[in-house]
Amino acid sequence: MTTGIGTNGRPTATGSGNGGPVGYSLPLSPTGESAMLTPPPWHFSGEVVMVEYRVDPDAARRFLPPGLEPGADPGAAAAVFATWQWCSQDGAELAEPGRCQFGEFLILLGCEFEGRPMARCPYAWVDQAVPMMRGWVQGMPKQFGVIHQSRPVTVGRAGSRLAPGGRFDGALSVHGRRVVEATVTVERQTDRRPVLHDVPLAHTLMFPEWVPTAAGPRARLVASEVGDVEFSPIWTGSGDLAFFDGPGGDFETLTPLEVGNGHVFSYGETLHGGRLLDDYSRANDSSDDNGGASAEDPLHS
Repeated sequence: MTTGIGTNGRPTATGSGNGGPVGYSLPLSPTGESAMLTPPPWHFSGEVVMVEYRVDPDAARRFLPPGLEPGADPGAAAAVFATWQWCSQDGAELAEPGRCQFGEFLILLGCEFEGRPMARCPYAWVDQAVPMMRGWVQGMPKQFGVIHQSRPVTVGRAGSRLAPGGRFDGALSVHGRRVVEATVTVERQTDRRPVLHDVPLAHTLMFPEWVPTAAGPRARLVASEVGDVEFSPIWTGSGDLAFFDGPGGDFETLTPLEVGNGHVFSYGETLHGGRLLDDYSRANDSSDDNGGASAEDPLHS
């Protein structure tokens, strides 16, 4: 691997070799400026509409890879709608609103890694290409979808305010079909952060092999290094959540058995990169010295 600084002042990288086009990601180019992804850190500020619910614990368990356990609350789940604005360390993307904004929907399942509470994201959809590719780099299973979400207003009557009785909705459509609808009617502020939005996320980092090898694709259990976490005051109340036919039978096993509270809040974080939790191939690869995360290493949310 060779690294350097492109003409945009950002680090670039490419495979071992003697010069040639560079970039943090494809597409490579002479200066690295054409790369689809910038290197982390990445900063995110978002508006969140979230509904907690319960799923069949056996169904949730089947979505957990080796190394993750259901934890103390099997069947705990959440449906999360978010509208994000993001930028790299230099903030250059903020000058292009069409580039730095996107919508997202994801499902979270409660789990544990070595006794530490975490969450697993079995499904996620976004409406822009860059966050989808960035998700794959993290091991997050992002796909294309159409996400709509109502936001709080501070003036006028074309929306709800963050006050008792305010209603906030989210909707996901995939391939032209409505898949998820959520509604939160807020009642009060709370100091309690939503549990599944306040724990580390565990992902499976894996890419299909374009050039086959005897070992096959190499899967690794990873988590993200997150800092500068901020929550606005959290409004909570009743939640409604409905799943519809669409993405397939596996997705439908995660439909709600019981719907809990809903939450509306603003959220910010900085994503610095990833850390290894478990390298599944290490038992068959004596040359791998990285192993899993040590017991004393903290996991960021």
